[in-house]
Amino acid sequence: MDQIIVTGDQAIFIPAFGSAIITPIPGVITGSAATTTVTKKPACVEGDEATVVVPGVMYINASYVIPGTGTLTIQKLGSDQLSQKTKIGGKKVIVKGTMFDAKFQVMVPAQMPTPGGPVPDSVPQFSGKGQFVPSNFTVTDGG
Repeated sequence: MDQIIVTGDQAIFIPAFGSAIITPIPGVITGSAATTTVTKKPACVEGDEATVVVPGVMYINASYVIPGTGTLTIQKLGSDQLSQKTKIGGKKVIVKGTMFDAKFQVMVPAQMPTPGGPVPDSVPQFSGKGQFVPSNFTVTDGG
């Protein structure tokens, strides 16, 4: 039985994003189930994962050791992160589950130092993983 994710819960990103290594900053999810609260906070439903946006995250990539920055988002929830039983307003409730797919969108490329000057990383985005850290330990999805 998984805990239901609520407004204010953290999304923690794993540092390895393919060949890139990010310096993770936790994201915070905002629930849209205004009429249904869990521990006095709105519950999160399918689609609320889009509210997790973490800008200004530093990264390096292989020999591109001069850090760049980018934005972390949740690309797709894991199949075990949507309730099979509980729905609010016709949408499945988000539960802790295991891992979600995450995206790191480069805003300022990391750079490789060379004798002729720094060379920017040409990779525009990286994929990685993350997980939710629930603050609610009392209400679970019975499934």
